[in-house]
Amino acid sequence: MKTLVKTFAAAALIAVSTFAMAAEGLGSKTAKANVNLSTADLALDHYVAVTTEGESAGVEKLFAEDFSQKIQASNAQSNSRNALVKLLKKQKGEKLNCAVSTDILEESADYMVAKVTLKFENFTKTDLVTLERVGNDWKVSKSINSYK
Repeated sequence: MKTLVKTFAAAALIAVSTFAMAAEGLGSKTAKANVNLSTADLALDHYVAVTTEGESAGVEKLFAEDFSQKIQASNAQSNSRNALVKLLKKQKGEKLNCAVSTDILEESADYMVAKVTLKFENFTKTDLVTLERVGNDWKVSKSINSYK
């Protein structure tokens, strides 16, 4: 009888531990998806983290529905919101080996234009980013990239 009680107690302990770890995992996953985009500066910081540090939490929330990206290179390219979100999700966890600087070029109550410069060893990427207030959040609505 003692063995049976010990077995049930051990099974109950394992079950409770498993459920507790599962609940903790769900909570942390939900917390990661909640990204604070309440100010233009927070949205810009998150954009830099997404594009340079492989951050993928809240990437769908960061970009406006009508987002567009233009890449000025020898063969000009354009990307839609869906294409860029898909690409950034694939690059989850990949950090770029570059120095990053940001400059606010223009700012108002509902609009910001920033210049994000990524200095790599052999070239520099300049990203002109337009952010707009959409409801209570700030979203990236346009990105124009050039390379030197």
